[in-house]
Amino acid sequence: MTGPLVLIGGGEFTEGCAFDAGFIAASGTTEVVLLATGWAYENPGRAVETARAWFAGLGVSVREVPVYTRIDALDHDNVAAIEGASFIYLTGTSPMHIKSVLKDTPVFDAILKAWRNGAVLAGSNAGADVLCDPMVDTRGGAFTLGLGIASGVAVIARSNQWSPDKVRRTIDLASSNIVLVELPEHTALIYEDSGWRVEGKGAVVTHRDGKSVCLDELPAPN
Repeated sequence: MTGPLVLIGGGEFTEGCAFDAGFIAASGTTEVVLLATGWAYENPGRAVETARAWFAGLGVSVREVPVYTRIDALDHDNVAAIEGASFIYLTGTSPMHIKSVLKDTPVFDAILKAWRNGAVLAGSNAGADVLCDPMVDTRGGAFTLGLGIASGVAVIARSNQWSPDKVRRTIDLASSNIVLVELPEHTALIYEDSGWRVEGKGAVVTHRDGKSVCLDELPAPN
C-alpha cells in the first residue's frame, strides 16, 4: 500500500501550505526527511532552514538528507535515512538537476521503497515536476522524461507565474496520452486510495488533448 503522493505547485514552507499539517498527522511522523536537491546551485542551506522553521511550527523536526550530486545519491547513509522515513519532501527549482542526480540510483530506489511502504512522498515546484513522466522543462515549457512515479501526468508547477502564452505553448505541445495540470503555488494535487484531490489556496486546471478535463482523467501513480 503506497502512501500519499503530494504534488505541490511551489511556495512551500509558507502559510499558504497549511495542508502539510494533515500529512504530518496522517504519517504519524515526528520528522520530515528533506531532499533540497533542486536547490543545489541556489543556496540550499537557506531552503533547509526555511523548512526547519516551517515544520517546527507544525510540531516536527526536519532531517536534511544532503543529496546534491550523483555521488550523494549512492551514499549508504543517505539511503538508510530515506528508507526509514515516514514523510519525504523533495524540493528545488531545477527539475533537470534533480533528475540527473536521482535517476537510477540507490537513493531514488529508497524513495520508492519508503513510499510503497506507506510514507508520504511530497514534491514541490521542481520536485513535483520531476516525479511525473513526462516532466515539463521549465526553461521553455516543452516535455522531457521525468522520474515516472506519476506516469501519464505532467504538471506546470508555479503555473500562476507563467505567462498565458507559455502555458498555451505547453498545452499545445502535450500529446493526447498526457493529462497536463496547471498547478499554482500553495496548491497540492494529492493522490490517496480514493483517487486524486486538491488542497490549498489555488485552483488546478487539467488538460487532455488541448481540452479541459476533470481530475478523474488522471491515471493512478505507478
